[in-house]
Amino acid sequence: MQILRHSSDVPPDAKGASVAIGNFDGVHRGHRAVLDAALQRAEALGTAAAVLTFEPHPRSFFTPAAPPFRLTSLRDKAHAIERLGIDFLIVRQFDKAFASQSAEQFVEQELVTGLAIAHAATGSDFRFGQGRKGDAAMLQTLATRFGFGYTAVAPVMTNGEAYSSTKIRDHLREGRPDQAARLLGHFWEVAGRVEPGAGLGRDLGFPTANLALGDHLHPKAGIYAVRAGIDAGPDTLWQDGVAYLGTRPTFGGGTKLLEVHFFAAQETLYGKHLRVQFLAYLREDATFADAEALQRQMAEDRRRAGEVLAKAGDPA
Repeated sequence: MQILRHSSDVPPDAKGASVAIGNFDGVHRGHRAVLDAALQRAEALGTAAAVLTFEPHPRSFFTPAAPPFRLTSLRDKAHAIERLGIDFLIVRQFDKAFASQSAEQFVEQELVTGLAIAHAATGSDFRFGQGRKGDAAMLQTLATRFGFGYTAVAPVMTNGEAYSSTKIRDHLREGRPDQAARLLGHFWEVAGRVEPGAGLGRDLGFPTANLALGDHLHPKAGIYAVRAGIDAGPDTLWQDGVAYLGTRPTFGGGTKLLEVHFFAAQETLYGKHLRVQFLAYLREDATFADAEALQRQMAEDRRRAGEVLAKAGDPA
């Protein structure tokens, strides 16, 4: 999959594509329906399949002081989209100029002039243009005017409710990564560069790779059964581990970090880009009387994580 920063230099083979349009934060099962619609039309029309998305997320642009909420970074989103067989990921910078475009300007300038799309697919609740004035009905009218096809995909339902990023965020904030995975269709993951730590885990006999969460949503603090690996795209080698997310209150607290302990010994990971999948929540964060008490609990956490991971499967 080729990643393009939207500009006047879009290559000829990316033009005339069937394009799924949206933020696709999490690339959950509801998003998959939109992406599948674009892929199906691409096959029928004999065109490339593309995704048009926006960075930063519009919510981050309009409310920069809001707490972190993103389910996927651009890098994570690209991994998930690539697995589906998309040919091009087109990333449009969401800035003041872009946000000020009217709905009609967005269609004419971005979709028609910029990409010369053959077909567009969105969720039926898709909104676009200044003030979110554009909707699916308007996009259908404009598609007819400019001569491209359009599919508005109805919400995908589960137990009478639509799949949504909001529900997934709620599950993660409340310590239910297994429920989040059922809605996502894959395990939720975070990724980041491994940073030097204070060495507390190593001193206790449980060396860890430490990551800052950055713009990722902060799930519930505590202990998780995880799988992790150095980022190699579809060739990432996943290994079992146990992770702590919190501020280390036993040692006086501090910045919230994700600390991953691999069951198998690892080479030096500093500076490497690590991917971490959250499979199960084991327990809440806690303050221990001393390092020895914490060490005993860490051994129990590792044992429990091993049991969970031995039974874990693919939620898809």
